Amino acid sequence: MNTPSFIFAKVGAVAAAAFLLANMAESAPLDNAWLKGTTDKPPLSYEPGEEMVFTIEPVGVEGDIQDGEYSLEWILSDDFGRNESGRVPFSTEPFTFRTSLDQPGFVRLQAYVLDKDGKRYVKKFTGDSTTPEGREAMNRFEKQKKNVFFDGGAAVRPDLLAPPEEPADFDEFWARQFARLDLVPIKADRIEIESPQPKARLYAVRIDCAGLRPVTGYLSVPKDVENGATFPARLETHGYSGNRCTHGRPGWGRDNEIVLNINAHGLKLVEFGATEADTKALRWEIRSGGRDYAFDPEQNKDPETAYFNGMVLRVKRALQFLKTVEGWNGADLIASGGSQGGLQTIWAAGCGEGVTRADSGITWCCDLPWNAKRNGWYIPWVDALGYYDAVTWAKRIPQNCHVNITRAGIGDYTCPPMGLAKLWNAIHPGNREIHWVQGSEHGYVPPEYEGRDFPIFDAE
Repeated sequence: MNTPSFIFAKVGAVAAAAFLLANMAESAPLDNAWLKGTTDKPPLSYEPGEEMVFTIEPVGVEGDIQDGEYSLEWILSDDFGRNESGRVPFSTEPFTFRTSLDQPGFVRLQAYVLDKDGKRYVKKFTGDSTTPEGREAMNRFEKQKKNVFFDGGAAVRPDLLAPPEEPADFDEFWARQFARLDLVPIKADRIEIESPQPKARLYAVRIDCAGLRPVTGYLSVPKDVENGATFPARLETHGYSGNRCTHGRPGWGRDNEIVLNINAHGLKLVEFGATEADTKALRWEIRSGGRDYAFDPEQNKDPETAYFNGMVLRVKRALQFLKTVEGWNGADLIASGGSQGGLQTIWAAGCGEGVTRADSGITWCCDLPWNAKRNGWYIPWVDALGYYDAVTWAKRIPQNCHVNITRAGIGDYTCPPMGLAKLWNAIHPGNREIHWVQGSEHGYVPPEYEGRDFPIFDAE
């Protein structure tokens, strides 16, 4: 039995200094605080049954904390159904938590500061919002999680986690789907638009594709192409956006690479005459069974009607188009994206178009059958989804493609670390790297990483 213990440990006072913006409003002691979690060993290096020792350190507390004013709620869970919780007094000194796991997998530890009423503390913005810098800081604050918390964990032998079983005819199925794409010539329409980068041209593009909709997005091409220069080409893909169905004109252009930024749906762009009526119609079209796109198990039962089918074809066609753009250097073909964009990046690397680098962050849909057994934002499992699982696609990525998992949050249970570890295990050894971030949820990175790169836990 792996029983946790929680010890109130006086390990020394925490420094309470944080730079305050000018004209700051009066703040409570915890309005600039956060909880830093560390383990006694590298968090992914434990053996079965070995004790895991977490230290939870309050950082950025300003002023005194009165006895009884706050408490700390802890929640312990793991990949195999354990779920325990408790509460201890909170102070500015570190807490120590001990637990273990007797098989390969992850332990998750969450800790939240509670107020006198037992509710999770919510921070308030205390900066000066009358200046441009202050308003920018306030906007950043409003977009972030406002609790004082830690969400992270540790793992036992993640290198032993096996990939999900794949469909027996996986390769034959995709050969048939790509044959559909071969029947459609690579034909694109471009409309040049104003570029915020004076050294690049920017275009709205529409590219013919198999399936119900074309590839649509924005293409940036360095002007030096007109002087004979050549550049790497990059495909950028989007995260899950619900049913908003928007793709606004980008506020960027690139003078150092050719970039095609595509949306997930092939939606009609305003440059090609899209109206609000078109957008509303597409929002209804992509829903199925009363669910947001890609979540309907009835639609997903047939791998040819699954919503992801068209997305894969659009990713492959986007890469094919990029290779025809004048100015590509013929050598460097990059794919990048996060979350759903990370999933599409893995598809891009494994679909046979010669991607040389794949930068996939917080990758969605890794080990779909395992995800579906958990509570949370996961697609209901049906067997046909096996054709779209990122872990299975990762096995098809050639060794000469460098795969960079740019962020793997140990506290991310939108794209759980169990699945990301299986994704890593499936990628061909020798040309890969992964950046595990302790305390990182799907949309949150601890303040200690602001302005610096995430650590490389493994690289080959």
